[in-house]
Amino acid sequence: MLQALRDKTSGWIAIAIVAVLAIPFAFFGMEQYLFQNNADYAAKVEAPPKWWKSAPDVWLVRKLAWTSTEVSAEEFRQAFDSMREQRRQQEGEAFDARGFETLESKREVLEQLIDRAVLGLAAERADIVIGDAQVQEVIRSIPAFQVEGRFDPQRYQMALQSAQPPRTPRDFQESIRIDMQRALVPQTIAETAFVTESEAARLMRLLGERRDVSFVIVPPPAVDSAEVSAADQQAWYEAHAARYREPEKVALEYIELRAVAADGDGPVDEAEARAHFEQVKSRFATAERRMASHILIEVPADADAATQQAAQKRAAEIAAKAQQPGADFAALARENSDDPGSRDGGGDLGWIEKGMMAGAFEDALFAMEPGTVSAPVRSDFGWHVLQLREVDADKPVAFEDVREQMEQEVRDSDGSRAYSEQVGRVVDEINRSPMSLEPAAAAGGVQIQTIGPFARGAGSGIAANNAVVQAAFSDALTQDGTVSDPIEIGPDHTVFIRVTSHTPERAQPLEQVRERVIAEVRADRARKQAEQTAVAMVAELKGGKSLEALAGERELQAQDVPGIPRGAPVPDAVANQAYFRAAPPSGDAVTPGRVMLADGSAVVFAVTKVEPGNPDEASEQEREMLRQQLGSLLGNEDAEVLQRSLRREMKITVNEARL
Repeated sequence: MLQALRDKTSGWIAIAIVAVLAIPFAFFGMEQYLFQNNADYAAKVEAPPKWWKSAPDVWLVRKLAWTSTEVSAEEFRQAFDSMREQRRQQEGEAFDARGFETLESKREVLEQLIDRAVLGLAAERADIVIGDAQVQEVIRSIPAFQVEGRFDPQRYQMALQSAQPPRTPRDFQESIRIDMQRALVPQTIAETAFVTESEAARLMRLLGERRDVSFVIVPPPAVDSAEVSAADQQAWYEAHAARYREPEKVALEYIELRAVAADGDGPVDEAEARAHFEQVKSRFATAERRMASHILIEVPADADAATQQAAQKRAAEIAAKAQQPGADFAALARENSDDPGSRDGGGDLGWIEKGMMAGAFEDALFAMEPGTVSAPVRSDFGWHVLQLREVDADKPVAFEDVREQMEQEVRDSDGSRAYSEQVGRVVDEINRSPMSLEPAAAAGGVQIQTIGPFARGAGSGIAANNAVVQAAFSDALTQDGTVSDPIEIGPDHTVFIRVTSHTPERAQPLEQVRERVIAEVRADRARKQAEQTAVAMVAELKGGKSLEALAGERELQAQDVPGIPRGAPVPDAVANQAYFRAAPPSGDAVTPGRVMLADGSAVVFAVTKVEPGNPDEASEQEREMLRQQLGSLLGNEDAEVLQRSLRREMKITVNEARL
């Protein structure tokens, strides 16, 4: 039978059928087989090429022709952690860490990163390039890199080295370049928005509007002590089941290892201190820097050969003039340079260190002698004529100048070495006895501590550390009961944890939350009672009764407040919003309304008069400020429209498994 099957499938007809079937399989099915969900990105953005904007979204075409960029899982995690810390600082004790750890919050952060990726891909497709001069201008304007209002290269280097993680000047410049590249188009579009005089006047009339309002506060009824039937309890419990879920919780035992602070007065072997100095002395050397000016003869990226030759010839002529004795380089720069960032300053670029510029520009500058002018140097932006005005050479540091610091670092190194050995002993014991912390604690000479039970995001101490929380709630620890890998929660500060109890998220039974349910049912009754009273009063106002008469019937106090402006909390900000949402009254009629306040009381009101704002009362400065603010709002809206349009043109793939 097998031989017969082989004979039937080895002919030219079978080969043709397989070939025909392979075509749709390659376009529509291959991706499912070759690219299972093992991607390590959080999101991927793909766009058709510029030369084929209508390219179909099929696997083979997308792989061969489309361009793409990714949001890595690490990039997402850093952004999410940063957002969590920002929200924690903003909300303080009211911050709900567990509530923040939802898929909705993660998607909110991821969508922002996707927007950045979309703009970056769009900028690349549009051939948007940010020049070195623009990047340098932004870096020089950052206050963290300035001393007495001027850019300081040493402060710049120190700030980058102290960042977490440390960054090189080239890496930082590239990050600034990418951010500027992404922001250029939406920022330019936003800046084109404008507001006409009539639009500004209309807005002034609305913002300056005042309303005459009468209102009555209907207090919440007395505390409801009436019986809540079992049926009502059950109905409320089922309708609000999400409120009565107990979050997942764990309890931990852990050991904590810290490096012992070095004794500041202990003796240190001088040979050891000198050997350490030889290893780190480059840290103290001041990098060579050069004060330079330049004249740029710009060459467009798409310039033809004739244009390029003309630019080179002009640069050579300017270089020849600048190299003549007594030539005023600054005047030549102001007259000829195409660099708007340095032209008005005579081409001044300030102090430049290696790594701040790139390619031939930097090579030529650091090969020059002070006081000389270079021949034209080619870069991506055109031809540069360089003037080296001053050189600040690197300055070596002697051991005696930093002896005390070297001795202290040796002491600290000894402490770190002891700490590392302690961690190593603990890890060895855990490898031998992974189900218990006792041998590890004995090896490390520390005590076992306990904490919990606590919910995700609701712990304190080490349980507030994100790395500890992730490990504590991982399947590996909650299911197996093993000791964790070392978790570094700070410099020379490590913990090892073991989950001693784990309670999955579960619905709390009605019996456990009965008192809370009864209290909420009674509060809801009181709120509804106050709301019903307010509804009845509004109906009577519409029927022609006055607010004063209604208040008198209910022994309440009516208040008349003329000329209430927008935003005035009379008696509450929520009530003010309701006043201005109400339609203007017509004729002698009033516009009644009601609004519930957070304390369960209700405000019943009647708008009796509307007085528009008067634009003529505003000064020209106020008008201009309003136009700028409104223009900024409209510009941001235009930029958002652009963002949405770009997203529709691209394919976005979200990998929720990496969130």
